[in-house]
Amino acid sequence: MYPVMLQLRGEKIVIVGGGRIAERKTLALLEAGADGVVLISPVLTPHLQALANEGAIQVHARPYRTEDAGGARLLFAATDEALLNQEIADDGRRAGAWVNIADDASGSAFANPAVVRRGDLLLAVSASGASPALAARIKGELEQAYGEEYEAAVQRLRRLRERAKAVVEDPNERHELLRLAAAEAPHMQEGDDELDAWLERLQKLITEGFHNGNDK
Repeated sequence: MYPVMLQLRGEKIVIVGGGRIAERKTLALLEAGADGVVLISPVLTPHLQALANEGAIQVHARPYRTEDAGGARLLFAATDEALLNQEIADDGRRAGAWVNIADDASGSAFANPAVVRRGDLLLAVSASGASPALAARIKGELEQAYGEEYEAAVQRLRRLRERAKAVVEDPNERHELLRLAAAEAPHMQEGDDELDAWLERLQKLITEGFHNGNDK
């Protein structure tokens, strides 16, 4: 598997199926910012129906048709019928879509990892279909290790990086500065991240040689 992060805004994504698996796929796509999710199924879970009522997804409440695969960037075959899922996958490949087949990692063009989101920080874990349980366990460990404070930390680091790019000319100094900042940011309290003061303090650590190898 080759890990990538996909930008899904404006892309057509088709999910065939309306059960628990389709619901899980749909929620993950919406969380990632997808705004072109089309779901094909005569029956939906209550949660999927609510999303359809809200306009978050487009639903065709009918059985799958071959033409449904047309124009899809991603296609999820998530029905409870193995032969139908294979037919959907074949149609998707012919249409140029990347296909994911429920419970068939070897026949899929891509896999969905277990994901931990902390704002712009995205941690993904996959056992390449060998053990979803292992991926889920490691996901739980990551959730404990990287708490909600990392959402604010990433925003601080984004602002500091933009500021450093504007005022720190030496690329080596800038690299070291941002490395030190990455160690500090998760532990800072609100109000402690005024950019210029933070930047000045980090530059002082570098120029005076206070860094002791522990990122403190």
